[in-house]
Formats: sequence, structure tokens, C-alpha cells
Amino acid sequence: MTGQQLKNSILQMAVQGKLVPQDPNDEPASVLVERIRAEKERLVKEKKIKKEKNPSYIFRGADNLPYEQIGKNEPVCIADEVPFEIPDSWEWIRLRSLTYNHGQRKPDSTFSYIDIGSIDNRHQRLNETETHIAADKAPSRARKIVEFGDIIYATVRPYLHNTCIIDREFSLPPIASTGFAVMACHGEYYNLFLFYYLLSPDFDSYANDNDNSKGVAYPAINDDRLFNALIPIPPVEEQHRIIEKLMEVLPSVDEYGIEENKISTLNSEFPERLKKSILQWAVQGKLVPQDPNDEPASVLLERIREEKARLVKDGKIKKDKNESVIFRRDNSHYEKRGNEEVCIDEELPFDIPETWCWMRLSSFGVFSSGKTPSMSDPKNWTNGTIPWISSKDMKHQVIKDSEMHITEYAAASMKKYPSGTLLLVARSGILRRLLPLCVLGVDSTINQDIKAFDLYDLSLSNWLFYAIKAYEPMILQDLVKSITTVESLKFNEFSEILIPVPPPDEQKRIIEAIHTFIGLIKPLYNDPLFSL
Repeated sequence: MTGQQLKNSILQMAVQGKLVPQDPNDEPASVLVERIRAEKERLVKEKKIKKEKNPSYIFRGADNLPYEQIGKNEPVCIADEVPFEIPDSWEWIRLRSLTYNHGQRKPDSTFSYIDIGSIDNRHQRLNETETHIAADKAPSRARKIVEFGDIIYATVRPYLHNTCIIDREFSLPPIASTGFAVMACHGEYYNLFLFYYLLSPDFDSYANDNDNSKGVAYPAINDDRLFNALIPIPPVEEQHRIIEKLMEVLPSVDEYGIEENKISTLNSEFPERLKKSILQWAVQGKLVPQDPNDEPASVLLERIREEKARLVKDGKIKKDKNESVIFRRDNSHYEKRGNEEVCIDEELPFDIPETWCWMRLSSFGVFSSGKTPSMSDPKNWTNGTIPWISSKDMKHQVIKDSEMHITEYAAASMKKYPSGTLLLVARSGILRRLLPLCVLGVDSTINQDIKAFDLYDLSLSNWLFYAIKAYEPMILQDLVKSITTVESLKFNEFSEILIPVPPPDEQKRIIEAIHTFIGLIKPLYNDPLFSL
């Protein structure tokens, strides 16, 4: 049970007469109702409130059911309208019969303005800071007079609970927005009891019912509907006992809510944190033990350089005049680019095992982008069979097909990437929260928002997938820039990140362990399509 659910249950018990026992010695609520009527008549005579044309009078009939007489009309049974049963010593009353307000006025001097933003709706209280506005700058909605002890209730989007009791004096005369209903209670009815009833699930249901709250984007309940609500009236002494009990238990409920939120947050974040930890252990060489019999990573990197040299010789790629070569010397790491050699120890994000090596991401292959064949030319798309990958296809670790396909005619002017190629989205709003990264499981073409990483050694694609994913939090924080409304990867910086490389056999063991761990934590995710 959440903290809010527990609070709702307690409030519901309170307003239904189930939180504290009834005392047969209490003066019945019917007597209080009579005093409320008498006070209203006095205020009418004093011209402080207007006389109701058709006052409501609710009573129990001989059949013990509630009846209402409005004005001089015949009484009608309202049993179907009352939201719940109340104790025998309680009564029902319309909100308009229970409360009054102080009217409206246009500010003629600087004043303290109370609008929706003045309320902390998590705790239903006024913000500490006052908003002072000069009379000539007053919003047209600044009209309602409020006094100490009044309840203000926002009639727009009532489900947000922008309601509170005016519980302090102001440095300047307070004026509230016409977006509030202002309520002062008649007689000895406790404003706190009414306040808690307005927050109860039953009143919430009434205020937010489609018949009462009109509008789509900003549903609002009008005054007629609001003040027609039925309000329970306990005896005065019982009201006091209920409020006393609420004051006793609600702080504990709030503490429970705070702890429950912490646990809920921990539970929701735990799988993601665990996944990130697994990837961090993986790229730091802590997920599986090293095997001294493994061929060291330096041999693998030498083969990559040989393959790159072959591609240069065959004219398939250009020679890199400042090719990066990273090596160990004197227990430090150095990088050679052309004729320059520098120590990069301070740039390394963490330590790696002796059999591992570091390598710049750009040293593993060549990045390139695709394109979109003309949509207006049917020869590009009609009966196409060749996958054409766009960002909407980047939903799984391995892509086996695409939503759209191009023809051989269109593919003739495009590069086709082999299975095993790494793909990433380099420009998209999704980069605010996620780096879409996938491995091609089928030969494909790509669109212009996708970057393909054509590797010199395709056997490294799975390891590089997990290594880049381990860097994802850093990439999203430091290597993504906003261009108007779309995020874009700072590609030059991204391609130069340092990637740890384990021996080939250890890579296989690590990837197998990752699959095992991810399989174990997958049930913790609510998303059935969960993947890295």
C-alpha cells in the first residue's frame, strides 16, 4: 500500500465515522445544524451574506432514509445521492448551507496575491513566500477576499488538490484568484474537518466526476456543482476527537509515505543500477576471472592494425597519418600518433588487467552514414526486399529485419553493410535519455540518421556493443548536444573514447556472463521488450 493509499483509507474512515467511537453523551449533530441555520439568519439580517432563495433542509424520514426539502417543495428521498452511510448521531448538509464567503473586490493598493502557484499541493499548504502585486498590475482574476481560517479550493483540475487553509496573517491584504472557491464554515463546524473531507476519496470522486468537472485539458467544477455537494456533519465533540486522531496519525502516515517512496524508487531503479554495475564490472575485467593461458589482447590489436593496413593498400580506406597506437611502458600507458608520443594515464577512466589493452573507438573501424532514396520514385520502394534501417528499427540488440525495404535499384547507389556491423543513432530526441545501439543480424542499408561502424574485425561487434553501453551514462551527459529541438552526438569526441579490450577468449566468457546476468534481472523490468 502506498502512502497516499494509506492516507486515503484513514481519511475515508474519518469522514464515515469509523476512525473514533461515537459517544452517546455527545450533543447530536442535528442541534449543530439548527445553530448553523440560526447563524445564517443572523448574518443575513446583518447583510453579511445573501439570503438563499430555496434553502435546503435535510432530515431522516420515518423509514430512517435521508430526505431533502428545498424551499417550499415537497421533500424527496436522496438515499441514492448520499455517498455512504453515517452514524445515527450525524447529519447531512449541502456545502452551500454549511459555508459562506466574504465576496470580491478589485484591489486598490498593493496586495498579497494567492493563485494556484501559491499552494504546495503535495502538503496542502501555502508557500512561505508571498507574492506582492501593485494594484495597477493586478491580474483580472485577483478578486476574492480571504481571511484567516478560510479554506480555499481550486476548482480547476480538482484532482491536483490545490487546496489549503489560510493559516497565517499576511504582510499585505490577501486577495485570492477567482480560480478558488473560498469557504468559511458556519457555527461550530470545524474547518479542519471540512478540509479533510474535501481531500477524501469520496469527495474526490464527486468533484472529478465527468458530470461535475467539465473540460478536457483543464477540467473544472463550477460553483453550483461544487456547493451542491453533500457534506457529513458529526457532533461537535466527535469532530474534535476525529481531528485530534488525524493530527496524531497523519504525521506517521507522511513518514510512511516518504519511506515507501524511497523503497518504490529503489525497486524501480534497482534493475537499471544492477545492469549498469554488470556492464561496469565487465569492462573493468571484474566480471569473470582472467586466464593466463589466453592469447593477450595485444595480439588481437596487432591483427586489427594489419587488416587496416591491408585495406589501405587495397585502396578501400585512406591511410590515417595520425593513427593511434596505445601501449604500456614502465607501468604507464602511452599513445603514439604520428611522431608524437604522450602519456595518457590521466585520461584512462579505470584500471584494466595486465592482459588487456586500450584502443580508441575510431581505431576499430570506419564510421559512415546512410541515406534515404527518393520516396517519390516507386523504383526505389515498390516490392523492395533489402532491409533499410531507420531509428524506429533500433529496438533490439540484434536487428534481423526492418519496417521498410528498398529495391535492388535503390541499393545500387547505396552502401550495404554486412551482418555484425554496429549501428547507432547519432541524431534524435531519444538521445536525451538513451543511446540506441544495435548489431546488424542481416546485411542491410541504413538511413541518414544512423551511423554504421564498419569494423575491421567483425568478431569484436558484441564486445564493442557492451563496452559502448557501459559508457552510455557518460556519453549522454557529456557527448550529446542540443541543436534546436533535436539532440545530436558530438561525433568527433565520441569516436575518440578509450575502449578496454580483453583477450578474445575472455571476451567470450564475459559476454556469456552478461547474458546470464541480464537474463536473471530481466523479470525485474516491467517492459517485456527490455534489452540493453
